[in-house]
Amino acid sequence: MSEYRLEMRGVCKSFPGVKALDHAQLQLRPGTVHALMGENGAGKSTLMKCMFGIYKMDEGEILFEGQKVSIADPMEALKMGIAMVHQELQPIPARTVGENIFLGRYPMKKALGLIPIVDHKKMYEDTAALLKKVRMDFDPQQMLGELSVSQMQSVEIAKAVSANCKVLILDEPTSSLTQNEVEALFRIVEDLKRDGVAIVYISHKMDEILRISDEVTIMRDGQYIGTWPAREMTTDLIITKMVGRELTNLFPERDNHPGEVVFQVEDFTSINPKSFRNVSFELRKGEILGVGGLVGAQRTELMEGLFGIRSHTTGRITYKGRELKISRPKNAIDQGVAMLTEDRRATGILGVLSVADNISIASLRQYLDFGVCINSRKVEQLVRDNVRKMNIKTPSSRTLIKSLSGGNQQKVLIGRWLANSPDVLILDEPTRGIDVGAKYEIYCIIAELAKQGKSIIMISSEMSELIGMSDRVMVMCDGRVTGFIDGKDATQENIMELATKFAS
Repeated sequence: MSEYRLEMRGVCKSFPGVKALDHAQLQLRPGTVHALMGENGAGKSTLMKCMFGIYKMDEGEILFEGQKVSIADPMEALKMGIAMVHQELQPIPARTVGENIFLGRYPMKKALGLIPIVDHKKMYEDTAALLKKVRMDFDPQQMLGELSVSQMQSVEIAKAVSANCKVLILDEPTSSLTQNEVEALFRIVEDLKRDGVAIVYISHKMDEILRISDEVTIMRDGQYIGTWPAREMTTDLIITKMVGRELTNLFPERDNHPGEVVFQVEDFTSINPKSFRNVSFELRKGEILGVGGLVGAQRTELMEGLFGIRSHTTGRITYKGRELKISRPKNAIDQGVAMLTEDRRATGILGVLSVADNISIASLRQYLDFGVCINSRKVEQLVRDNVRKMNIKTPSSRTLIKSLSGGNQQKVLIGRWLANSPDVLILDEPTRGIDVGAKYEIYCIIAELAKQGKSIIMISSEMSELIGMSDRVMVMCDGRVTGFIDGKDATQENIMELATKFAS
């Protein structure tokens, strides 16, 4: 009998342009909590999705209780005794708590002795018993959509427990939970340990890791770094092993010289009490202000608040001493603020439209004749200028943007906002999901914009990118600004230290 409940050996997984896993490994003992740690993009979630059957491994093997197994899909994983609580919630709001928990495995009975139907009575009785077991006070028949995000996450945890699993994967399980709900989760974890369940716990919260874990495995750039007993680890040691590498990305020489303060944010607080709070910072003319932080730091939410996508309760935004009133994106655009969003496919490109349409759509008012007719000749000139300046590789301006590479799509989106000549440009993960060559081209564009006097805020989850491109780095944790670091003094260690500095 193997001492391990589950082993993953030599796991490789590639996506177009990136090797997400490079001979990664993991060994889980029954009745233990195994923390899986690494920076954003280290491959943690990808490895777990290979274990759970969401992704098919390119290379490697999985042994379950000493036997080599092949996991084709999540249903097969569940039947085997592997359950997963995903970082991104996947609730069905229009169905009840009980229906969400037993989705895909409803208890059945036969109507008239012939027709199989869902046994709702048994389902809700089983749900009530389960919720009592995990100490969650929910009505099994309440619609899931009536619950808060944190309560939905609690239901997802109950759903995983209901599978009577032997291996439980918790991917950032406390990202939306209150402190009381975190304590309830820890009680559930201790109960599962006593029942012999092997638990994988992914989190960036060092205090949680050191409190609840028995072993710690660290990954970096898709590779296995090592496994250590949790009692031998400290926050500083974990951070060093997570980020301890030479910078490998190349960055252009920068010739920008930040000048006077032009953009100020004071005491900016979200309408959502679990989001950004009391944020204040300054931005100089020609400055690249990097924004660092880990999952749940609320960096994107803050920038969406400044751009008018999200509501805020308190706070003041000024540009050169003039207060900006921003309650929706149109207000921001009209006052010289532009934002490149994090997810270019969901909230950036208009996939069914052409390159020309995507570049010009935010500035069409500048190209109206008599206020009603679009001047196609001027629009086409705008597009040609952007294609040339940005080195956008496209067969023609009428090519659908969805057919371009990720890097070229991103350059089109940058061109879209530059057509409005913004004073402040917010870039949220500007190089996510693009190859190294395209990254360098975008870095050159950013450096040139700063040289021209544009003020740039750049969110990035890549430490090397923050260090290589920022004049200053603002670090956030749990919705608050935890510190500022001068670009020349920034290191992966001091950024990570501030990124894990939770309010006491």
